[in-house]
Amino acid sequence: MASVISVLDDDPYVRAALHNLLESRGYIVHTFASADEFLRSTVSSDTSCVIADVQMPLVTGIDLLTQMRAQGSATPFIFITAFPDESVRVRALKAGAICFLGKPFAASDLMPCLERALAAGNETIE
Repeated sequence: MASVISVLDDDPYVRAALHNLLESRGYIVHTFASADEFLRSTVSSDTSCVIADVQMPLVTGIDLLTQMRAQGSATPFIFITAFPDESVRVRALKAGAICFLGKPFAASDLMPCLERALAAGNETIE
C-alpha cells in the first residue's frame, strides 16, 4: 500500500510541484494551504509523513509539529523553507523534524529525507 504524504505550503506552485513529484514516485499525496486546513481534514490521522513549510500564516510548521506531538502523534515531519535560517533549523530539528530543506531544493535532496521519515514512521508503528 502506498504511503500517504501531506504537503502543507501556502504557495500553490510549491504544493503543485511537490504533488506532481511525489505522485510520480507512487505516493498518495494530499495538499493543504495551511495547518488549519490540514488539521480539519480527515487525512491528518492517516498521513505517513508531513512535508510542511516552516513559515505559514497563523500556524507555522513548527507550531503544527509541536501541537501534533502534544496530542500524541508521531507522524514524521520534513520542513521546507525559503528562509533557511540556522536558528530556525535548530528549532525544527529539536522539535522532532527529520529534515530541514531550504527552497529551492532538488528531488535528489527530498527523496532521501522522505525515505528516512517513512522508515522512522514505520519504526514507531511496530
